[in-house]
Amino acid sequence: MINIDALKNKSKLWKDAKPFSHIIIDNFFNKEIAKNLEKEFPNFDNNIWKEYGNAIEVKKVCNNWNIFPSLTYKVFDYLNSSDFVNILSKSLFGSNILSSDAGLNGGGWHIHKRGGKLNTHLDYSLHPKLLLQRKINIIIYLNSNWKAEWKGNLGFWDNKSSKEPGNLQKEVIPFFNRAVIFDTSQNSWHGLPSPLECPNDEFRKSIAVYYLTKPPKNIDKRGKALFAPTEEQKDDKSVLDLIKKRSDINSASSVYEKNK
Repeated sequence: MINIDALKNKSKLWKDAKPFSHIIIDNFFNKEIAKNLEKEFPNFDNNIWKEYGNAIEVKKVCNNWNIFPSLTYKVFDYLNSSDFVNILSKSLFGSNILSSDAGLNGGGWHIHKRGGKLNTHLDYSLHPKLLLQRKINIIIYLNSNWKAEWKGNLGFWDNKSSKEPGNLQKEVIPFFNRAVIFDTSQNSWHGLPSPLECPNDEFRKSIAVYYLTKPPKNIDKRGKALFAPTEEQKDDKSVLDLIKKRSDINSASSVYEKNK
């Protein structure tokens, strides 16, 4: 199902990667599996999606296991299995420190259309249900037609502060069957703040799975993502208020979904 040898070989680059630990693996899935996962991916206009539409995030997501078609279900099941989690953990850290989040909190299918974006952000720090630290992201891209000029690159920013990102250091083009794996606990600012320029009939499709670990004693207990304003948003009080509410687990649901 997965190119395990590539995962193990690429893991040698993990510790020294900048601006935070990460690896990129092309041809992550078996070729036929990747093609069939793309075929199972729902259309953008399907009614299964949860839509985020505001000044800092424009996207649709679905993490409902009951909706996943057969192969997609099996893939998510494997990515959350003890076998794969142990391989991933030993490859990156040399020991079994990771656990899966079978609830796919924040994970599952993600899709962006033309104009879609995701401001630079830090992911939630402490899982709101399991109270474990979010440690690793795996994102695999599933649009076989994707072109680099459509933007939509995943950016990595300097990680000097937990308050705001530094300078953009790296961009990852979301080519088909490419996986990016990164540590989210290193002030790992990432996102795609520039609106996509893909054709109206093409979409940035991905699946995402996140892995957890025992939290350190001094962990930030934030249970929602912390976004950064774009340069033109820095003096916009409405955006700054949105960001504040979005980062608080008690108020996030009131602001992040698409305006009715």
